[in-house]
Amino acid sequence: MIAVIIPSFKVKDRILGVLSGIGPEAGRIYVVDDACPQKTGEFVKENCTDPRVEVLFNLKNLGVGGAVITGYKKALDDGCTIMVKLDGDGQMAPSFIPKLIDPIVRHAADYVKGNRFYDLYFLKKMPAIRRFGNSMASFISKMSSGYWNIMDPANGFTAISASALKYLPLEKIDRGFFFESDMLFRLNTIRAVVKDLPLPAEYGDEKSNVRISRILLKFPFKYLNRLIKRIFYNYFLRDFNIGSLELVLAFLFFTFGFIFGGIQWIKSIETLHPATAGTVLLAGLPVILGFQSFLAFLHYDVANIPQKVITATEV
Repeated sequence: MIAVIIPSFKVKDRILGVLSGIGPEAGRIYVVDDACPQKTGEFVKENCTDPRVEVLFNLKNLGVGGAVITGYKKALDDGCTIMVKLDGDGQMAPSFIPKLIDPIVRHAADYVKGNRFYDLYFLKKMPAIRRFGNSMASFISKMSSGYWNIMDPANGFTAISASALKYLPLEKIDRGFFFESDMLFRLNTIRAVVKDLPLPAEYGDEKSNVRISRILLKFPFKYLNRLIKRIFYNYFLRDFNIGSLELVLAFLFFTFGFIFGGIQWIKSIETLHPATAGTVLLAGLPVILGFQSFLAFLHYDVANIPQKVITATEV
């Protein structure tokens, strides 16, 4: 059974239009009122007659991630097999849900997300500031999550199989606007297969709840945190492979080269004698080898994208 989860915060004017566009493929629809000041949940209960719709209420505002997790837990309890996350602001057309879930139905993916960067026509509709911000975030997300084949990490139109969702530590996933990016990191730790689906987005006069200043201050540290954790989990804790060796060698070569070179540089300043060619070579060669080892690690990491679908292994 397909469940559609709609986190709701200040989307009262658009929510009924979103609900009316959801097709018969969805068996359950969960509208999660995240302590919305507009009382979107009550508005839906009073004005929506679709029997599939159930309104869930968070007693306090948990953020978009917290609202989605509330819906995920309810959908799992109700025995749903695929969970679609659809924003309530109308930027993503519910008519694309069949295409979004198709890779999961065919056991070709565990998690599918929209990608607004695939087609130049789609990009023309996106405000310039969002294009720039999402482009930068996409590259950083590739490094932190390990999904080098994925673009547009902040896209909120996603689908996940229950088989993959039950392995995720829902209590640890970021509750705020970092939710989608954190999901990718968590999915990589369980080796889930993630695929992009080219989808357009519609931008109207809706007001975004995202604060750019908050993103610029907090997101870089969160990305760095996930990157360090992913490297540790995948290359040292759960496995030690050729990529692990390349990373260790890169660290050792870089460390020796910079420390030895730094010491010799200080000595040359103190003694007023330039370092010999051999000394320069002994300092520079490890740095070059370290850089080559790091490039080899990146090549391995790019090729180490999960390929085995969790959904298929449990059928």
